[in-house]
Amino acid sequence: MIENKTSEAQKKATQTWRKKNPEAAKYNSYKTSARTFARHWATKEDMEELNKIFNEENENAINKDLSK
Repeated sequence: MIENKTSEAQKKATQTWRKKNPEAAKYNSYKTSARTFARHWATKEDMEELNKIFNEENENAINKDLSK
């Protein structure tokens, strides 16, 4: 049987943090999923589409100089 390396106290602390910070937890989850997709599954066409969406539709990219 595999033994858990994470203590019960740490599991509880993580659960408490997620309940107190749902937006941050959701953000981190989405970011992790996006990175996994980009690293392991995405094709060149997928990445081109994602870059297009980011540059044209994402409010964090609009009107910002991303050449740096």
